[in-house]
Amino acid sequence: MQKNNKNAAFCLSLWSAAVVTLPCAAEQPDEPVSPVVVTATRVEQRSFDLPVAIDSIDQAQIQETGKPEVNISEQLNRVPGTVVQNRDSYAQEQQIIIRGFGARSQFGTRGIKLLADGIPASTPDGQGGPGLFDLSSAKRIEVLRGPFSALYGNHSGGVVQIFTEDGPPDPTLTGSLLGGSWGTWKGGLKFGGTSGNLNYIGSASRFETDGYREHSAARKDQLNGKLNIDFDNGARATLVLNYLNQPDNEDPLGLTATQVRENRRQAVQAAKDFNTGRSLDNLHGGLVYELPINAENSLRMLGYIGERNNLGYLATPIPTQRQVTQSGGISDLDRKYGGVGARWTNRGALLDAPYLLSIGAEYDLADEARKGFLNLNGVRGNLKRDEANSVDSWGAYVQGEWQTTERLGFNAGLRYTRVRFDSDDHFVCAVSPTSALCPASGLTTPLGGVNPDDSGSVTYSAWTPAAGVLYKLTPALNVYANAGRSFETPTFIELAYRLNGSGLNFALKPSKSNQYEIGAKAYLGSDTRLGVALFKIDTRNEIVVESNSGGRATYQNADTKRTGVELSIESRLPHGVAAYAAITYLDAKFDESFLTCPQPAPSSGPPCPSGSKVIVREGNAVPGVPTFTAYGELSWAYTPWGFNTGVEVRWQGKTYVNDINSESAGAFTVVNLRAGLEQRTARLRIAEYVRVDNVFDEKYIGGVIVNDGNGRYYAPAPTATLFVGASVSYAF
Repeated sequence: MQKNNKNAAFCLSLWSAAVVTLPCAAEQPDEPVSPVVVTATRVEQRSFDLPVAIDSIDQAQIQETGKPEVNISEQLNRVPGTVVQNRDSYAQEQQIIIRGFGARSQFGTRGIKLLADGIPASTPDGQGGPGLFDLSSAKRIEVLRGPFSALYGNHSGGVVQIFTEDGPPDPTLTGSLLGGSWGTWKGGLKFGGTSGNLNYIGSASRFETDGYREHSAARKDQLNGKLNIDFDNGARATLVLNYLNQPDNEDPLGLTATQVRENRRQAVQAAKDFNTGRSLDNLHGGLVYELPINAENSLRMLGYIGERNNLGYLATPIPTQRQVTQSGGISDLDRKYGGVGARWTNRGALLDAPYLLSIGAEYDLADEARKGFLNLNGVRGNLKRDEANSVDSWGAYVQGEWQTTERLGFNAGLRYTRVRFDSDDHFVCAVSPTSALCPASGLTTPLGGVNPDDSGSVTYSAWTPAAGVLYKLTPALNVYANAGRSFETPTFIELAYRLNGSGLNFALKPSKSNQYEIGAKAYLGSDTRLGVALFKIDTRNEIVVESNSGGRATYQNADTKRTGVELSIESRLPHGVAAYAAITYLDAKFDESFLTCPQPAPSSGPPCPSGSKVIVREGNAVPGVPTFTAYGELSWAYTPWGFNTGVEVRWQGKTYVNDINSESAGAFTVVNLRAGLEQRTARLRIAEYVRVDNVFDEKYIGGVIVNDGNGRYYAPAPTATLFVGASVSYAF
């Protein structure tokens, strides 16, 4: 859908204002204050001293800006190089895109490694669910981009890791309540404290909404807990537990451009006819044990286990569902998963220069029972699919840092990853002397067994190196360069179907990306931080959509290339004023021509009839990836009154929605306002806030469904939305 490109001056003016008001760099600090991060090197280090692009979002930004603390899009859209597609449907987990990777995902996040307190929130095949992240108890979120993220294994784009806060010194109970537009409310309780060598925190919440669009009501129950035990020998054990329940969440599906113009709040008729939506239940727990062996050596061990149940109702036409090689219109998944890991860290000196060395290994496993049933207008019908699938991944890595001089440092790492897929097909047509019976579809077919045994297995493996160098030009200015190779396998969902025939798509290859980056990090005075990164990524065999019709997507490989620039600036100005801005330019294009099935697909017959493919030309934009994004924030706090306020501006450029670039979602500018009050005594804290998102009622597309076979590419975002909330904390 092409939309008039509105003037982005309002968005960019906020960034310009921040630059103009920056203090001069006349007095450079000897030790600039910088966020401490662990994702880049797996040990705590200042982000300023690392030759990588990494950003950290702190607890105040997550929990004290009047946001509902429900969706990861509330936070990550402020990070340069990062976009979160929000379809405003809780039946579809949010889609994180980093440097253009992850845009093709039909649901959830893929191509990005997700971690919660060190425990994977991504399966070994690369599919992730950011809905597991509990923002109400988050201490910080780290976003690592570029070559060094390859040392985390199977993905191309980057790493997003969330860390749960520790409990406060005194036992403290916090209650919160939020209400807002579209029948939205959220209630939460959080309790934490310290008792001797125990530190604990627990958070529970319920979120409900009627939804901005028809057929988009949702409920989300979440529980997150962490327990730290400190031992006399300096060791620490951390136990984490996370539970997520989303029952009967409705999905309005995407709209065509015409439907958006007619009524952007509508749900398509198919969503109502088939009662599209999802029920999700996920429980996992893990244990991390950290042991300092001596002053130079330490050991970290991890184990986790979990179970995920997912029931989805799809809008697949019934005649299509009844075809003997189709899997129906209801997907029923029961997945059990777990993993272990160990890492040894050594600090020492080489040629009188300090070094840091980490050697580790990881093993992750997911076993799933996947079934499909006919969706007879919202009623479960006969069995259409029955598989036992498993995917496991093991990897070993070495990563080190060597500070050769006071100004010059080197970082390097190497990882080996192996991913194996196994599928055991239990849904095979029985053969008799006269016919092949497929009882699930209720059809009798000629002799020959039209639904064969599609069992199979495939293994992918790769070495992924990364290396970087950082040079300290001054105590307040560092420049760096890095390079590396990433490796990304298909997910089970992407392997599940072939365009013609049945069985796993073994022709699909893993993608490999050569990534290059140069950048600089600087401080102007003690209160202003700058960051810039320029990157180039060449990808062979990126996994792209071949066909997306009839309730299933098939995939193929094509080469792509990406070049981009990321810029961020953050400043603490006088009189309680703070400014932040992030701007990204990303040119993501196909690097070869290839054939794809047309979108929209033919209204009848097979999804891609012989001879109907169309050409995607070299140089076309990768769909789902905006070329320009910008975020700005200006805030003010007046401590004597306990008052704070802020304005947030987000601008996003045009986004193509299919490979042939025949349609696009238009550029948009969204402005959010917030204000809050806080009252404190020695043990009591009360906070009230009001927030209005999309103040100027911008009618924009919040997410796109790439290459949708029905042309329903667009998920409209809500117009002006009001939230009012309060929280009360008491320390006993």
